[in-house]
Amino acid sequence: MRVLGYVSDETYVAIPDALAEFESPDGGVSVLRSSPRGALYGDLAAGSYRVSLSKQGFGSKIVSAPLGEKPYQFRLLSDGLLGYMWPKWVRSGERSEFRVHSVEQYRLSLWRYGLRKECLGVIGWYDEHGPRATMQITPDGDYTQSGVQWNKLGYGKPDHTRLITAPERSGLYYVWATTPSGRKFSFPWVVAPARPQSQIAVLASTNTWNAYNNFGGRSNYVNADRLPDKPIVNARLELDRFQNPLPFGVWRPEDKEYAPLSFDRPEPHNHFLESGEVTDPVRGRVQCGQAPGEWRLLGWLEREGYAYDLYAEAQLHDGTLPLNAYRVLILAVHPEYWTREMYQRVKQWVFEGGGRLVYLGGNGLNCEVKLEADGTMRCLTHVYSVHGEMGGHSMEKPEIEYESRMHRTLESEANLLGVVCTSEGIMTAAPYRVVDESHWIFADTGLRNGDLFGEKTLHERIPGGASGHETDKRSRSSPANTRLLAKGINPQNGGAEIVYHEPAGGAVFSVGSITWVPALLVDDHVSRITRNVLDRFQRD
Repeated sequence: MRVLGYVSDETYVAIPDALAEFESPDGGVSVLRSSPRGALYGDLAAGSYRVSLSKQGFGSKIVSAPLGEKPYQFRLLSDGLLGYMWPKWVRSGERSEFRVHSVEQYRLSLWRYGLRKECLGVIGWYDEHGPRATMQITPDGDYTQSGVQWNKLGYGKPDHTRLITAPERSGLYYVWATTPSGRKFSFPWVVAPARPQSQIAVLASTNTWNAYNNFGGRSNYVNADRLPDKPIVNARLELDRFQNPLPFGVWRPEDKEYAPLSFDRPEPHNHFLESGEVTDPVRGRVQCGQAPGEWRLLGWLEREGYAYDLYAEAQLHDGTLPLNAYRVLILAVHPEYWTREMYQRVKQWVFEGGGRLVYLGGNGLNCEVKLEADGTMRCLTHVYSVHGEMGGHSMEKPEIEYESRMHRTLESEANLLGVVCTSEGIMTAAPYRVVDESHWIFADTGLRNGDLFGEKTLHERIPGGASGHETDKRSRSSPANTRLLAKGINPQNGGAEIVYHEPAGGAVFSVGSITWVPALLVDDHVSRITRNVLDRFQRD
C-alpha cells in the first residue's frame, strides 16, 4: 500500500479517523480511514476519483481528486463561525461582500470602532433551506496561496450575493456574526473616504495583518516558505519554528522560495476576544499588535477631537491615498511589512513635499513585500542571523551586516524613521526616561531630564510601560540631525528611543515602540506628548 493522500484541517493539522470514499470512473468504490498522521493508505490505481470525505466536527465535502505519485492534500473545515469582507478595504460608497462560514443560522451587525463602539444596525439573519447550507468549503491543497474562495461553490445567484455598501464616514468598521448557540466572530473592514476629509491620514497595517495570518497553515512565521509535505501532528515537535535552534531559522530560504500569502482568508487574529470598550486592556497575543491594538489610536484621536481619514496600506501602495492632500500621516503599533512603492512615496512626501510623519509604533517598515494583482503578498524576508540580531547578514558575504530586511532589499528604514528595531529589549516593556526636556514635545508636561513617563498601558501581552514589545533605536543610517528626546529603561539598554528630525521642509516624529499606542488612553504624559506633535504638525 502507498499513501494516496492526507487529510488536514484549516490549520494544516492532521485529521485522524476521517472517512474517504473513492469512486473510480468505472464504478468501483473503496472506503479508507485516515491514520493519526492523516494519511490515507491504499492500492488504488493512478487516475481521477470522486472522493467524499466525512469526519464528525468538520464539514463533509465531495471533490474530484487526481491520484498520482504525490499524495493529494485533502482539506476539511472545522465546524464553527468565521468570516471576512472582500475586498477588506474600500472607499466610502463602494461595496464589499461578506463571506461567512457557519454551521447554523447567523446574525450580522455592522459596528464602527472609534471612541465608542457604534452599532450602525443589523445587516440581517442568514440561513438556507438545506442542511448546514451556510457552511463554506475550502479548496484542497495550499489555499494560503490561492485564497479560500468562499461564496463560490453553490453561490453566484443574485439572492446569494452578500454585499454591503461602505458608510460615508471613514474609519475602522467591524462586522459581528453571532449564532443562536452563542458563537461569536468579528472581522474588520477598513473604509477610506471617497475624497480627503481632514488633515490627518491614518494607515491601518493591513500588510502586517496578512503576514501574521496563519489561516490555512501558513503565515510569514509558520511554514513561511511553503506547507510541509505532511500535515502537522504536534507543532512543537515538527515545525521548523520550534525545531531549528538557529535564530530566524524560518527565514533562511531565498526570497524566491517563499510562496505568496493570499489576503483572501479569514483573520482569526483580528477577532476581538472581548467586545469591550476602547479603554479596556488589549487582550490577545497577536491582537495587541493588530487591528484591536490600532483601535486604541483611533479612539484616542476622537477623544482628543482630531478628525482623521483611515486607509489600508494597499491604498497607499496603489495611490488611492493621495498623500499630497494631507498634512500628517500616522503609522501605528506595528507596521512591519511595506512595499517599496509605499516607502518611496512616503519618503519623497516627507523629504521633498514637506509632509509630517508620525510613527507611533515599533519594528515598523522592517521588511519589503510585493503586492500582486491576484490579491496575494510576497515577503522578501530572507535573513541569515549569526547571533540573533534583527537585521541579519549577507549569505554571500557574512561580513556585511544589515540593520533590517528592508535594509537588505532597499535601505534601512532608519533613513526615514530615524530609528530601526534591534533585538535588545525585545519582549520587555518599561517607562521612558526624559533625555532632552528643552524640546517642544515636552511642553505642558512638567517633565524634566531624568523623569520617567509612560508607566501605564493597556497592552496585556507585554505589560510594563509605553516602551516595549519590540523597540527601535537610532543607527548609523539615521539622518545626521536626528535628535534623541527620550529613551525607554528596558533591560540590555534596549529601550525604545523617541526621536525627531526635520528633512528639508518636512518632519518626522518616532516613538519606536509597539506599546506606545496602548498607553495613549491611560497615560497623561504619553497623551500630552502626542497632542503636542499633532498640534504642531498641523499648524506649522
